[in-house]
Amino acid sequence: MNNIEHEAKLLGINPVEIRQKLEKLGVVKVGEYNFRRYVFDTIPATQNRWVRLRSNGVETTLTVKEIESDAIGGTKEWEIVVSDMDSALIILEKIGIKPRGYQENNREEYNLDGVQVVIDHWPKLDPYVEIEAENSKAVVATAEKLGFSYDDLVASNTSDLYKAIGIDLKEVAELKFTPGEKNA
Repeated sequence: MNNIEHEAKLLGINPVEIRQKLEKLGVVKVGEYNFRRYVFDTIPATQNRWVRLRSNGVETTLTVKEIESDAIGGTKEWEIVVSDMDSALIILEKIGIKPRGYQENNREEYNLDGVQVVIDHWPKLDPYVEIEAENSKAVVATAEKLGFSYDDLVASNTSDLYKAIGIDLKEVAELKFTPGEKNA
């Protein structure tokens, strides 16, 4: 089982321009999702590893993510589908694993030649594109199809993007869109 996650972000994007580029490439939107997630520290707590219980309204997953480096293939992920987010949360809490935070974000998902291309919207962050593929080469090739280069790609995780604006997600109990904030 390959647990390496090959993904990178394009920051400072204009969602309208990205949608137009995807449309010109003949890409069809897979869907739009409103994600809800609970994040948990591992036991013992480890700096670059955490647990996520997430639902997009259609599917709920329980995931362990582990960052080994800021490279495109620097994150490992183990994920299973669970049938019910609320029940999974209760089970985790009953065995002593309580969430350290709750987060929401919105995502537009596209499939470009078998590569996942998403436009993510998070509270207080500018929208960004995330590209995830079977390997790093496909991530770079997809960025190039969208008019970007390898140098435009950023392998930082979302927590790092929040740190850059002075927000430590480990200290935020709830991360939600505020009234009037663009959430899609």
